[in-house]
Amino acid sequence: MSTNIDVNFLGLSLHGVLVGHLAGFRNGKNSLIFSEEFQHDSNRPTFSLITHPSFPKSQALISKIWENNHRLHPSLSNLLPEGALRELVAQALKVHVDNDFQILSYLGEDLPGALVATALDPDEVPNHILLKLGEGKAVEFDENFYERKARENKFSLAGVQMKFSMKAKDGRYNLSKEGALGDWIIKTPSTQHKDVPQNEFTAMTLASVAGVNVPDMKLVELNKLDNLPPIKLPDEPYAFAIKRFDRKGGQRIHMEDFAQVLVKQPSQKYGASNYENIGKVLYQYSGDRLADVQQFARRLLVNILLANGDAHLKNWSLLYSDMRTPRLSPAYDVVTTSVYIEGEKEFALNLNKGKNWYKVNFLHFEAWARKADIPWNVVKLHLEDTMDKARTLWPEKIQDLPMNEEHKKQLKEHWSKLHPDFKIN
Repeated sequence: MSTNIDVNFLGLSLHGVLVGHLAGFRNGKNSLIFSEEFQHDSNRPTFSLITHPSFPKSQALISKIWENNHRLHPSLSNLLPEGALRELVAQALKVHVDNDFQILSYLGEDLPGALVATALDPDEVPNHILLKLGEGKAVEFDENFYERKARENKFSLAGVQMKFSMKAKDGRYNLSKEGALGDWIIKTPSTQHKDVPQNEFTAMTLASVAGVNVPDMKLVELNKLDNLPPIKLPDEPYAFAIKRFDRKGGQRIHMEDFAQVLVKQPSQKYGASNYENIGKVLYQYSGDRLADVQQFARRLLVNILLANGDAHLKNWSLLYSDMRTPRLSPAYDVVTTSVYIEGEKEFALNLNKGKNWYKVNFLHFEAWARKADIPWNVVKLHLEDTMDKARTLWPEKIQDLPMNEEHKKQLKEHWSKLHPDFKIN
């Protein structure tokens, strides 16, 4: 075995069960080796749907070493932040923004879902793991890594909208650190787009009124947020707060987004799949497949009605509340995006080979259901109920919601342009 390459190791655990060891080579290569116990436990907690015992060839998948270069396997890379927040973390660590392994190491105690990634000392790495790798020498993490991880957030970044995992206490919200689990996601206002928190609160409220399952949420005054890094913020009063559905009573609940489920990198979240594939997975594997495909269809329609063009793979997730069985998670990241993108009129993903909001009708949904192997009569009544609620309740409800008045006007204009099947007067 060649030992001339230094390797850092992370232990990956889920609900106290060792999933495996993740090796990060100094040359950018990384390897995930699943533990023998995890491989042979038929009652193992679900790390990803593709590792569930009922998933085709799952046993063969986890008996192999998952190897990648620079970017981690999609099951792990999609746990990491994107955009401005990712740049913020990379700046704090003084590593390249594409260094997935180091960023995962830094954020490993409060990731989305229940997976925990813990930095290991060389003597904590079993010999048989090193033998399986066939090369490399286990080394300690750079002492500067621990120093940066322990200190306060001494960095700044002018950016767009940022989101942080924060802990609520006595009406205030504290940036999670030192192992404390955040129980709310806080999204600060954007430096590029006006009144995004009010937009999201309004869109999510209207979605709820139309029968979409949403978490607790609220608008929070910025002066109630403690220990934020010195990021640039616009002169706006509110942040958007949404309760984490992957946390309950101080405990972690595992989840994965559909980029993880369909094994796509974050960069592939728009073009690498479609809504038929998501529907198929839900109808095949959900613990309550009827309820989940009905809710999924309802949300698809609501995204059209709300002119949300950003419902990509990472904005749909599975939740494993019993540690094993997948269910569609509550909705999140529902925003009227068209008010910020001039001329926008398309979904994020294909629906029956099309994306145009203004051309879609009930026949498109019927074709979507057929292609996803979902009986049309299972979802048809739920789509009709969604339209009934939206037409009956939204025009009055939106008057009292905090969306920017110009944005309300644009949303109402959007309603008037939709196909007669979905038009709201």
